Amino acid sequence: MTASHLLVPVPIPDRVAALIGSCIPPHILQAEFDADCAAREVRRFRGPRLGVEDQADREQALSELARANKVLAAHHPHLAMLPGSPF
Repeated sequence: MTASHLLVPVPIPDRVAALIGSCIPPHILQAEFDADCAAREVRRFRGPRLGVEDQADREQALSELARANKVLAAHHPHLAMLPGSPF
């Protein structure tokens, strides 16, 4: 019985990451990158009082995240990312 909070993340060597990346279609890798960037952008705009420009930027990031998630979910449903998720 292992507790997930006790597991230590282990870095993946570059060669292993390249091997994994070579098995995934390029448009899926691009969508994963876009989803990660959009999720980080959404996390930047948190708080009760956002200006009009910040709200527009947040909505744009949510739109980009939704677009990338659509591609990822078409490939595999568990690849979709949430705006507040760390992964």
